[in-house]
Amino acid sequence: MRTDLLTDPIAGLDEALAAVDAFDQVLVSGLLRPQQVTGLTELADAVAGSPLATRVAEAAEKTAAGAAGEEHFVSLAVARIAVFGSVHDALVARIAEATGRTSDEAPAPGTAASESPNLLAAARSWLSDLARAGWRGIDHDLVSASAPVISALLAEPGLRRLAVLLDGFAAELAASCPGAAMERVPTRRWGDLWSRGMLLTLPGVAATPAIGTVTGRLLPLGVDLLEHSTAAQAQVHAVFEAEDGTAPRLVRASVTAPKPDTIIGAGIWQLLRPQLSLLTAISEGRSMDLVDMPVTAEGDLLWRDEHARLGEPADAFATARVALTTATTPAIAPLDRHPARIAVPVFLDGYGTEGEEDALTFTFAGISLAVDTDRLPAAGPLTPKAVANSSACLGLLRWDDGGFRVQPLAVESTVRKKITVLHAGAWAGGTTDKAGAKAEKAATDAAAVLRERAGKLLRT
Repeated sequence: MRTDLLTDPIAGLDEALAAVDAFDQVLVSGLLRPQQVTGLTELADAVAGSPLATRVAEAAEKTAAGAAGEEHFVSLAVARIAVFGSVHDALVARIAEATGRTSDEAPAPGTAASESPNLLAAARSWLSDLARAGWRGIDHDLVSASAPVISALLAEPGLRRLAVLLDGFAAELAASCPGAAMERVPTRRWGDLWSRGMLLTLPGVAATPAIGTVTGRLLPLGVDLLEHSTAAQAQVHAVFEAEDGTAPRLVRASVTAPKPDTIIGAGIWQLLRPQLSLLTAISEGRSMDLVDMPVTAEGDLLWRDEHARLGEPADAFATARVALTTATTPAIAPLDRHPARIAVPVFLDGYGTEGEEDALTFTFAGISLAVDTDRLPAAGPLTPKAVANSSACLGLLRWDDGGFRVQPLAVESTVRKKITVLHAGAWAGGTTDKAGAKAEKAATDAAAVLRERAGKLLRT
């Protein structure tokens, strides 16, 4: 892997991000009477050479004059997403150059579900009101106005994606009200949520991705565990070898489950295991044989246990050394082209380590690559100390805070002349590890107490 390419500057990247940052500052004060009109012109200039140029220039002019309508706000949101899409593409191209992998062809457009124009218009109206007020101008009345719209959207399966986004966005805004009292505004995040929400209010944008089926062998690489106070998600990254002998490809399988905030650490696996048998294969170091497993064009397996069975032993590091280098990368849907979504499996070895455990870097002949130890889950045995003492790493290459970072999924180290392997998802399917077993028992006890209390509430 050409790690030196990950530190070389990318032409135009800083200028594109600066244009987005300038526009996000306009959203802070609001689009009704923008105080920083330069942010509008910088965004318009960033797309001046694209088919969006005329519409965005008009939207910037109308907004600066305080005469913009919803259609102009949509144009600005689309421009912001387009700029981030170009940043995403430049970063992905650099990763492809560094890893030597090829990408699949762009997927065909999916089919659009039936949508209610009135509901889309209502959602767009609320988002426009947010933009007019700005993040410093939000209050509880403005945020609570989204409640009936979100309730109606949740009742429509074809609009569920927009509904979930607005529901989470409104919850964040409500927790930050009043906006004028906020010490720090999450400008990039709220700009992302607002612009994506505006785009999803356009008919046909949230199309269902094309779905096919695959048959062959799945070789797990590792699992990325994401935890929220009310939900948890496990995303398994793997190499798929098709039965027909075509080139191996990178795929993902995800499972999400609601959770009470009292279940933390290793106990989270208890919520996820029943829905994804693949987690057992992760813990046992085995492959899985798939027959007609549904998969999207973007490489997401729509997991069905009846289409999978446990296969032969398969070491993740052996897979990384042999198959990962030749695996193709799935294409990205246009709406998902954002730097924050980049998570590319990579194999690294022959590095040194520098820095403290909370600010660790891998070094390669003078080249430094930051390590994201903050993403290591508490629900596994992989620790920052183990990463610092490792000699090989299987991880996800991400882009954050202006540079590439690697999130370890598993590491190899030599202890007393013996190679030891630690996986972040080693406890996913169950464990006899002392620390893991103790955490599992505590979670089981907590779940039993919650069930008992729930039963009492239902009986009263």
